[in-house]
Amino acid sequence: MTGMTSSARPLLNRRLAEFGTTIFAEMSALALRTGSINLGQGFPDTDGPEEVREAAVRALRDGRGNQYPPGPGIPELRTAVAAHQQRRYGLAVDPDTEVLVTAGATEAIAAALLALVEPGDEVIALEPYYDSYAACIAMAGGTRVPVTLRPREGRFRLDLDELRDAVTDRTRLLLINTPHNPTGTVLTREELTAIAELAVERDLLVVTDEVYEHLVFDDAEHVPLATLPGMRERTVTISSAGKTFSFTGWKVGWITAAPGLVAAVRSAKQYLTYVSSGPFQYAVAEALRLPDSYFEEFRADMQAKRELLGTGLEQAGFTVFRPAGTYFITADIRPLGESDGFAFCRSLPERCGVVAIPNAVFYDHREQGAPFVRFAFCKRTSVLEKAASRLKSLTV
Repeated sequence: MTGMTSSARPLLNRRLAEFGTTIFAEMSALALRTGSINLGQGFPDTDGPEEVREAAVRALRDGRGNQYPPGPGIPELRTAVAAHQQRRYGLAVDPDTEVLVTAGATEAIAAALLALVEPGDEVIALEPYYDSYAACIAMAGGTRVPVTLRPREGRFRLDLDELRDAVTDRTRLLLINTPHNPTGTVLTREELTAIAELAVERDLLVVTDEVYEHLVFDDAEHVPLATLPGMRERTVTISSAGKTFSFTGWKVGWITAAPGLVAAVRSAKQYLTYVSSGPFQYAVAEALRLPDSYFEEFRADMQAKRELLGTGLEQAGFTVFRPAGTYFITADIRPLGESDGFAFCRSLPERCGVVAIPNAVFYDHREQGAPFVRFAFCKRTSVLEKAASRLKSLTV
């Protein structure tokens, strides 16, 4: 019969059975259906610098990148990534052997985990974690071992003793994210030094997601893990253009790592997208050469938006964890008499016309994230002002 299969076995690979449709798709559809302001998914509602967009148009018209680009990425972009790492962090990277361009950071994460993890290997990830981490660990056949960041003194903090205790003889890799999505925590130099010492002591690989490297606020400092003693040869560093230049649809990311690690990740990546984003690679190469003033103005603009939405959430009755980085704010719904983030987020569009994401989707230990919700502030100021105004109705 049509639609029937010859086996009772489920169609979906059992490694992916627990995941289903992402919460972002559900909440974005809810935003469209209700005409709500979407502060759920983390994409800007304005494009990035005009000169970068024009660089992409110029590449298209000049016929650069319209056919398959080189597998590792175009030389211009690999050189620009290496120059960026040197200029910002004093990290010397060979553009020919230590840079790999990917289809956004999401593919970089997938390729790194597929390349470096085998069935039975344990991967430690900081919880709450970006949802693709769990799926990619599962696809690689690894076992996810979450170490929970817990709220204390106004921020979500890593318990270094808990991290150390999580390492076993089966641990292959640490998956670190700083600045951290969704909590906005930026791991300190002291915390990262302890992570580095643990990785060296236990001979662990580290994949570090640093896509929000240019969005750190107040007195926070972004410290690439690869710059710390013993980490250069065991760290895969991931970043992307989407978060830094507000062209998330271009899907241009990259890894930097020692030659052996790059070769391993490239072996997996070539069978995923093979190559991608040809003309956009030329534009991102130009973007990475923008003056320091661009990066500072971008950071300052996002910090002002953080303050605007953070104040609005506080006035609406939430307990707010002001992030030290990223463009997300985590808020506690318990002062509003709520405790179930899923129910709260599903009812919020009807109640006040705003969409958020329940943090519990980023946890293995769902109860740890139950009372927290995430709002994105990478939107126009007028949109954030309107959202803050609507949210005040929760306390009326």
